[in-house]
Amino acid sequence: MVRLMRTLTTAGVLALTVAACGSPPSESGKSEGGAKDFKACMVSDSGGFDDKSFNQTSFKGITDAVAALGISKAQLESRSDNDYPTNVSTMVRQKCNIVVTIGFKQGDVTYAQAKQNPNTNFAIVDYSYTDTAKFPPLPNLQGLVFNSAQPSFLAGYLAAGMTKTGKVGTFGGINIPTVAIFMDGFAEGVAYYNQHKGKQVQLLGWDQATQQGVITNDFQDKNVGKAKANDLISQGADILLPVAGPAGLGALEAAKSSGGKVNAIWVDTDGCVSAAEYCSSLLSSVEKSMDVAVTKAVTDAFNKKFTNTTYVGTLANKGVSLAPYHQFDATIPAELKSEITALTADIASGKITLASKAQPVTK
Repeated sequence: MVRLMRTLTTAGVLALTVAACGSPPSESGKSEGGAKDFKACMVSDSGGFDDKSFNQTSFKGITDAVAALGISKAQLESRSDNDYPTNVSTMVRQKCNIVVTIGFKQGDVTYAQAKQNPNTNFAIVDYSYTDTAKFPPLPNLQGLVFNSAQPSFLAGYLAAGMTKTGKVGTFGGINIPTVAIFMDGFAEGVAYYNQHKGKQVQLLGWDQATQQGVITNDFQDKNVGKAKANDLISQGADILLPVAGPAGLGALEAAKSSGGKVNAIWVDTDGCVSAAEYCSSLLSSVEKSMDVAVTKAVTDAFNKKFTNTTYVGTLANKGVSLAPYHQFDATIPAELKSEITALTADIASGKITLASKAQPVTK
């Protein structure tokens, strides 16, 4: 997706932001009624707003809020981790009423800015401040997190039920909780399938017990992701779950070039929507409704109902889900689909609980 960002026209602001980081903030929105003075702002992580993954979906949340409320918005795209402090502080100086940051690695920066600026609301995607000794609660700071282990469990069960080689694989971008949670859930889904079906499907790329596995140490380089995917494919994996942002697109390229021998499951968004060119290789996707959570946080701030209570997306509240099967709908056996529907209900009700330590605290 081509990045279309209109730069602010105020010369002083432009000079300030160009000096501060790689790209100036973009701003747009309506100016109707009381909404004209309300500005919602967003800072991406280093993956950028066109990552076909969680930055892109989070950004949709703020644009949806702009459309619904008639407010204005501004956004800054981080080109590296070093941009985070400058970009967040720049948004504060732009007199944003709410600043939404994206990604686990912006946790410390977002907290520091929220503490320094009590009159500005802050929300952060994929981070919750559960260590209250280190992060005493702030009334103007809300975490937006998602129990991605739950739909990843369903994805693992699906992969185990669809593999022809008896081997499936996964890899992550960086070994942090918001990445590990997908691979943990995937591992548990495969194990559950084996236990209940008397099978021995092997998971390559992640060991839940040791929390170690195949890691790219990169969220941007598709070539690195493709190399990791091809390595797993060479070991026999015919279904892949890449958890590596844009780098994970390399795995989709590897699957697509296999001529149907290898398929994949995307994460964060419905890959058949965000990366439609790979839909023919996607069994499904593990979705996080980050757009809905962001829209709600912005709307609450606009309506002066903002809260610091952590939002946790689950299967029960539809904050996470397994996407439709799209082009594989007729290929996946009806029995397997029925089992996944039943498992979804059992996880949502609490009948089935997951072991992943990366799951967000719900209290």
